[in-house]
Parts: sequence; structure tokens; C-alpha cells
Amino acid sequence: MKIKTLIAAGGLGKRLQGFRGNESTKVLLEVKKTPMINLQIQKLIEWGLDDFVIITNPQYDQLIKDVTSSIQGISIDYVIQNEPKGISHAFLQAENKVSEDEAIVCVLGDNFFGENLLNNVNFENFVQNQKSLIFTKEVNNPEEFGVASIGQDQKVIEIIEKPKNPASNLAVVGVYIFDYSMFNKIKTLKPSKRGELEITDLINIYIDKSCCEHIQLNSWWVDAGTPERIIELENNLI
Repeated sequence: MKIKTLIAAGGLGKRLQGFRGNESTKVLLEVKKTPMINLQIQKLIEWGLDDFVIITNPQYDQLIKDVTSSIQGISIDYVIQNEPKGISHAFLQAENKVSEDEAIVCVLGDNFFGENLLNNVNFENFVQNQKSLIFTKEVNNPEEFGVASIGQDQKVIEIIEKPKNPASNLAVVGVYIFDYSMFNKIKTLKPSKRGELEITDLINIYIDKSCCEHIQLNSWWVDAGTPERIIELENNLI
């Protein structure tokens, strides 16, 4: 089964501006003396992935290319998200880099994990049946994340982005598996109140068709978007 991995790396990460002298985009911030984007790719290679598309932004596209081009033994392509119109919009930019028969692993460039999430994934199932797979983690502050409600059959009932009254404490983490139909589904999305095409809304299309499954994480997850979480990530990587 061919697998294409899309890494959303276009976010500027304003909360990390100035941290450790970082004046560029957050994926170039050094974590354990390695640029975050390179660390991400190294971790995904350990998961068995070797064919990547990195979604960048116009300002730092060349810098990201320069930094990642040193990684050997894999295929890396690049596309630019010209405007920050949301995560689903970012992944849509890679449509022409993906074949219809490929499974698609979508990753947020600043999300890191203490386990290989793909160990028990049947990729052919998701491609043949036009399904999606999300991963969740129990958290103490679910109101800060997209929150999943799970049925007794482990099918996902609903995802709500940053709910005031969370239905569960299962946060949706930044790795998703889709089939090629994700691109046409994204094209049907309408911008949210903040003017973005949300990843939550894409997943909810699969949920409405009873085509979204879920795996709960056992080990750590860090969404490395703040200085505190960069330090947490480094502590986990020891």
C-alpha cells in the first residue's frame, strides 16, 4: 500500500517568536539542536514513512527547503499555502502531489508523540472504503482542543472544536488518516467563524457517513506551540 505523508508546516507560530532567538517560522525552531521540521520527519521515518509533501508558506518556503534537503533516503516534495486559511486548506494544496490509490497520513508539523501511531493501521481499509482515522488522547483541559465523542462501537460520533462544555476529555491530536476523497470533501467546506477551512469540519463529513474510526493514545503527546511545550517535548525526548 502506497502512503503519502502531508506535513502542515506553514504556520508562523507567533507564540514562539523570539523564543531562543527564533525570528522565523516555528518549524525551524531548534529542538534538541535539530530544527523542529527535521525532528518531525525523523520521527515519521521511524514510523516507516518515506514519501512526504511539506506544506510551507511563501515567506519561509525556501528556508524550509534548505533545512530539510539534508535528509537522505526519502522523497520530499513541497507546496505553498499562500494564505493562512486553515488546516484543511493547507492539506488541499497538496492535491496534485497525491495519487488516488494512496493512503494519506496528514500531520501537523508541531505535534509529537511517544509511540508509533501507525503500528496497527490497515491502510487498505481506509482507501478502499473511503474512511478516515483519528487519534485521541485523554487530557485535563479538553476545552482547549477539538474534542471527540466516541460511541460504544468505537466509531466517532462528533468532534467539537474547543467546546465550552466538553462531552468527553478526549482531545483530537494532530495526525489523521484519509483517503483521496478528502480533497473533494475539503472543497465543499465553508469557512468557519474565524475564516478558516477547519480540519474538524472535514472529519465531521466522514463522521456523518459513519466512516470515521478512532484510536486512543497510550503514551505522551505534545502540541509544541508554546515555549513551555517546547521544553516539555525536549524532556520527553530524553
